[in-house]
Amino acid sequence: MVGSHTLDQQPSLLLYDADCGFCRRWVARWKQRSDGSVRFVPGRSWLLLLLGIPRRNMRRATQLVEPSGRVTQGAEAVFRALARSPRWLTRGMAKLGLLPGMLGMSQVVYGVIARNRRAASRVDRWLFGSTVVPRDDRWVRWLFLRLTGGVFLIAFTSLRPQVLGLFGARGIRPVKDLVGSALREQPALERWRQLPTVFWFDASDAALVRGCRAGQLLSLAVIFDVAPRSALALLWGLYLSYAAVGREFLSFQWDVLLLEMGLLSALTAPPGVRPGLGRASPTSLEVFLFRLLVFRLYFGSGLSKWQSGDRTWRELTACRHYYETAPLPTRGGWYAHHLPMSLQRASTAAVLAMEVALPPLVFAPRRPRQLALGAFSALQLAIMATGNYGFFNVQSLVLGLWLLDDASLRRMVPSLREPPLPSRSREGWSKVLAGPLLVLGAADILLRFERSARLPERVQRSLSWLRGCARPLRAVNRYGLFSVMTVERPEIVVEGSRDGAHWEPYGFRYKVDDVTQPPAQVAPHQPRLDWQMWFAALGSPPSWFVMFLARLLEGSPEVLSLLARNPFPDAPPRQVRAVLYDYRMTDLEERRRTGAWWMRERRGLYVQPLALAPGGPAPGGVPRLRWLAPDTA
Repeated sequence: MVGSHTLDQQPSLLLYDADCGFCRRWVARWKQRSDGSVRFVPGRSWLLLLLGIPRRNMRRATQLVEPSGRVTQGAEAVFRALARSPRWLTRGMAKLGLLPGMLGMSQVVYGVIARNRRAASRVDRWLFGSTVVPRDDRWVRWLFLRLTGGVFLIAFTSLRPQVLGLFGARGIRPVKDLVGSALREQPALERWRQLPTVFWFDASDAALVRGCRAGQLLSLAVIFDVAPRSALALLWGLYLSYAAVGREFLSFQWDVLLLEMGLLSALTAPPGVRPGLGRASPTSLEVFLFRLLVFRLYFGSGLSKWQSGDRTWRELTACRHYYETAPLPTRGGWYAHHLPMSLQRASTAAVLAMEVALPPLVFAPRRPRQLALGAFSALQLAIMATGNYGFFNVQSLVLGLWLLDDASLRRMVPSLREPPLPSRSREGWSKVLAGPLLVLGAADILLRFERSARLPERVQRSLSWLRGCARPLRAVNRYGLFSVMTVERPEIVVEGSRDGAHWEPYGFRYKVDDVTQPPAQVAPHQPRLDWQMWFAALGSPPSWFVMFLARLLEGSPEVLSLLARNPFPDAPPRQVRAVLYDYRMTDLEERRRTGAWWMRERRGLYVQPLALAPGGPAPGGVPRLRWLAPDTA
């Protein structure tokens, strides 16, 4: 037993052809992963003679001599060498390669490469670059964390002026009503599981505003590299607190994406008060989780479009409707709407290609990853120019940094200094905390293909339990924007009246309203009421919309601050109603002739006239309403 243990501790010997550039580069990469468990030696004649290896074998394939005396060659030699690595991910991938079916295919591929070394060397240089350096992502992490702090700063700065109108005591969705509801009767642990929010302690208006200020200060701490791990963990918990009680107003895809990015950022951030680049590089698992998130974001969006069966995507006409029906269009989107139909079809096909065909490249070598990053960045910039999606485009661009590494980043920014060699990453906590996120991320992809039904029942139960734990924390989310394209643009116009005969419209800050008002560039600010007005117009009136009308009847200053125009500055109206219109973009000639950006046609009442009921508000401060007959309006 002692002798066997001693043999296991001795390094294996891998002999390679030192005259082959392809071989030299790959040996340099394998050295980084073996961490001294294997010695890499050029296959000289005297050494081959000493070890009893025929020279023709060395010319044909790499040779591995293990401490036990066992000699293997080719792909098997490489996998057996890397299987001795102390890095669990490298060791696991190597053992996977030694499985009978995988090993047979690998030997065939190895033989093709060995017979075409020059061509393989050229392909290798294109895929991986000409330099071979130890993997390091500390500059990528440093830049990503600073920019993630910037995204959190945008999110909290955007939310702060809206928070009381949306969630205050006189807002549309008061948080104090939610945390004071029947959930209070449940055990504390169950309450926190359903609503993980700090507003259980205090849901006052002052607390809602203080939370936004705290988020801004913590974001600045991350930007200026002050205790980034702790600051990011607090930012994630604070934003989750708002998302848990924000209901539809804080349920956008960029909200859950920010939470997922924030959780991974807190996991990978270096410890310390002023850690700088950190001593250790991010672990392979941490980098893989970020790249998996990039893959899920884009591939999920593309797959949802294809699986929806929507005709506009299948017939490549989606972009013909998109610019006109986008929730908050921009002036750039107005002009893009008038591009020739051939360009609209081409742009639709390009979106599908970038969201379905390119995402697998995030797991590819360096150059294909950079190609994918360039395409994704171009897509985000095009979306930013033609629509207002809050901070989604900014955070997507920031997330794409993980498709780079330090070597490629320094080539883009030569002023970045080369840091000292990183210390060995400690993967213990990464495996414990990131392992479930990896499983849930992979399960999300399987579920999109309805593969979960084929999994063993025990595995399905475990996945269901994991998803139940992660769902309230928004730890792993499903992405897929515009899977079904809206082909019409209904818009709600809210009106008030003192006498039931003369009606005056309220003015919104950013949504499509006045036909002469040009589409505005709003992002990265997220006007949440304006966005939800777009969703409300697509169906029947949601409960929050009725509460919004009630707050107008009350003259709530917090809600009125969300609007651009209040036609009743002295006293609130006695009645309010909502009218539905169809909007269409004018053409270029009509725009020049009339100055109008839109034309509209009335559909009818969306909500019949409402008035406050006598007797004051109900218990809890909820206003009592009475419906008026439409013919009295």
